[in-house]
Amino acid sequence: MLNDVIFYVLDKTIKRYRQYAQSNIDRAGIPITVDQWLVLSVIQESPELGQTEIAERVFKDQASVARIIDLLVKKELLVQSASQQDRRRVDRAITPQGQALLQAVAPIIARNRSVALQGLSEPAIEQLRQTLETIYGNCHTTTAED
Repeated sequence: MLNDVIFYVLDKTIKRYRQYAQSNIDRAGIPITVDQWLVLSVIQESPELGQTEIAERVFKDQASVARIIDLLVKKELLVQSASQQDRRRVDRAITPQGQALLQAVAPIIARNRSVALQGLSEPAIEQLRQTLETIYGNCHTTTAED
């Protein structure tokens, strides 16, 4: 049975959480997807990152991140310009409209996380985090060992 496979349950849970989170953002009338919010949040936290580093942080391929960044620029939530220090790099800055959107989404994200973790103690959450980090580390190799 699939529900006996931990990775199935994990994937099912992540998908359900993302649907739940997106639904609450939509219900609030905020015109952004979870993925767009993630990219914008990473840029807010570390504006010096290049597109490759952003993609690594949000677990997306570079093409997807490029499309998301283009959408954020079109929505006037983000501006980009050629770097004055290194013309191979792009400087990114969140616009005031983007800052306002991030502030509007913050309590929704906090509430989503709180509801999702309801009934779990802090030690249980920390144990889950450590378990997931162990699994992540175990899968670090590029090929499976025989």
